[in-house]
Amino acid sequence: MTTLSTAVPAAPHPGRAARLWRGRAEDAPWVRPAFLGLLAATALLYLWNLSASGYANSFYSAAVQAGGESWKAFFFGSLDAANAITVDKPPAALWPMALSVRLFGLGSWQILVPEVLMGVGTVAVLYAAVRRRFGAGAGLVAGAVLALTPVAALMFRFNNPDALLALLMTVAVYCVLRALEQERGAAKWLVWAGVAFGFAFLAKTLQAFLILPPLALVYLVCAPGGFARRLGRLGLGGLAMLVSAGWWVALVELWPASSRPYVGGSQNNSFLELTFGYNGLGRINGDETGSVGGGGGPGGGAGGGRWGETGIVRMFNDSVGGQVSWLLPAALILLVAGLVVTWRAPRTDTARSAFLVWGGALLMTLAVFSFMAGIFHEYYTVALAPYLAALVGMGAAVLWEERTRWLASAALAVTVAVTAWWAWTLLGRTPEWLPWLRWAVLVTGAAAAPGLLLAGRVDRRLGLAAAGLGLAAGLAGPFAYTLATVDAGHQGSIVTAGPAGGAMGGRGPGGGRLFEGTGMMPPGGQGGQMPGGQGGQLPGGQMPGGQGGQMPGGQGQGGGFPGGTPPQGMTRGEGGGGGGMGGLLNGARVGTEAKAALLADADAYTWVAATVGAQNAASYQLATEKPVMAIGGFNGSDPSPTLDRFKDYVAEGRIHYFIGGGESAGEGEGGRGGFGGPGGDSEISTWVSETFEKVTVDGATFYDLTRRAAA
Repeated sequence: MTTLSTAVPAAPHPGRAARLWRGRAEDAPWVRPAFLGLLAATALLYLWNLSASGYANSFYSAAVQAGGESWKAFFFGSLDAANAITVDKPPAALWPMALSVRLFGLGSWQILVPEVLMGVGTVAVLYAAVRRRFGAGAGLVAGAVLALTPVAALMFRFNNPDALLALLMTVAVYCVLRALEQERGAAKWLVWAGVAFGFAFLAKTLQAFLILPPLALVYLVCAPGGFARRLGRLGLGGLAMLVSAGWWVALVELWPASSRPYVGGSQNNSFLELTFGYNGLGRINGDETGSVGGGGGPGGGAGGGRWGETGIVRMFNDSVGGQVSWLLPAALILLVAGLVVTWRAPRTDTARSAFLVWGGALLMTLAVFSFMAGIFHEYYTVALAPYLAALVGMGAAVLWEERTRWLASAALAVTVAVTAWWAWTLLGRTPEWLPWLRWAVLVTGAAAAPGLLLAGRVDRRLGLAAAGLGLAAGLAGPFAYTLATVDAGHQGSIVTAGPAGGAMGGRGPGGGRLFEGTGMMPPGGQGGQMPGGQGGQLPGGQMPGGQGGQMPGGQGQGGGFPGGTPPQGMTRGEGGGGGGMGGLLNGARVGTEAKAALLADADAYTWVAATVGAQNAASYQLATEKPVMAIGGFNGSDPSPTLDRFKDYVAEGRIHYFIGGGESAGEGEGGRGGFGGPGGDSEISTWVSETFEKVTVDGATFYDLTRRAAA
């Protein structure tokens, strides 16, 4: 008997390059090229104009520079290579950037390209997670929605911890979905999910655990196998999470405090205090000791807090809506539709489980972000982007398959109509920016909705055309906002996506964007408002130094330069953004004279300078690539160092200069004095100003700590 293998000549074995391009044998020929094209387009989009952001958030860039010089600083996440104090987060998000700097040197691309790669990786993992159950088309739609979400384009080109957090959260969801598919091998995938959660904790502490409850609950209820075995596998995943996060925490807590840097953001030099206080429950209830504005008590009230109005509509308001909410109504509608379609499926149905997992992650994160009374910034919403993108891809695919049923086609039509209306509303908040786009989106959506309503009863090609129009209507607005985002540089601690000067731009303190090349905040309007929408004011109505309603050092011009121009010799990479809030959020401009003074005999000192606040210190450190001590950490409110310890450093000749106030530093005389901390930085500033000679260098006040002032 002749077998098929002998009767038919075997096809030549394809090479690796051919397999990479062709993909799986069972896939249609277009699938793998389309996926690779999506990744390439995402990479090119995110790499476009990347260096315009310079060092982006100089706070983290300084820590990256330090980690590139010192392995101890690398491990702890120190702000400087001499290990005075750490950033106010664990260091995992810094590690890829620090390794890049070690390999390729210090520069904007070396810091930001790893973030771009995280963005491409997140799109790839999301595609893989969605296509396994819902097909390549659904995966491609989900990946495109994620890539074109404005806040994603912002944060995957920026050096805050949120990029790594979003990647690891997507990986965790992927692993849980794999564990839900079959009983055999589930433990392995839950262990990998635990590892992803653990390292996400080392990127941004407790935010990593927001989606843990819904994911664990869905697995416990919907996974195959007996209940006891499901519970045991979850225990293994929890153990993996504990080990992958706990090893670093244990080392930091057990390390003698005298031989490690101070834990930035804490009041007692404890990472556990930082985790459960300032970076933990304080973000929920607003009780953030050491935070901006005093941090002494809860920031929330009935429907509001220090950081803006809270409530269910927060994700749709003027400052947040344009960042992430373009397809959020569609995701919520499609979540409900997907659960309705799969409602009668067996307990272990993987399609329904996928809707529950992605939907649970979205709703949990949405609820916390909407009602948290503590520090909240618009860019946090990048965490929502993978979840809503997955729901859009999955829901659209399920309803398209069911389009011959009236309810399914009606749900598709309603989704497109609501999405087009919401895009029309969002674009209406920036009426002078591309006014034609608003109406084009509305008309396109209005044309697509009836076609989708009849998609199951008309020619397939007409149905596909209607679907294409609906997709275009949904993505046109975020795509335009994303292009505006990548076309501009973003610097400072608070950045937002979208076109400059719009209501949704939400330029918070520190600027995010440079205003007409001057480094000043946009005058007036929502773009120049401080947290809570009170233009030109900090929470509580006071600016640093008590100058209510004015930015420090600039006659109410938001930390502007003297005469409206930056000091000679300053480059975008050397300075911060705008010097907003006394250097709290953007730091100083470093001129050539200041840089030369700091580099003179630099190797004779442990720190070439000390200054209040991490952003000011970061600016000088990045300009010189020498350690600069950040007194008081990020907010200038951490009790590090104490006055006595600082005096010891000076007596030992370990610090050359103290940099106080001045126009380019964006401060008043004698330094900022902190934001509600125990006042050690104020005592240091006072002692220095009374004891040592001062000189103005590039508009900033320098005190030479090796020369005492005349009596």
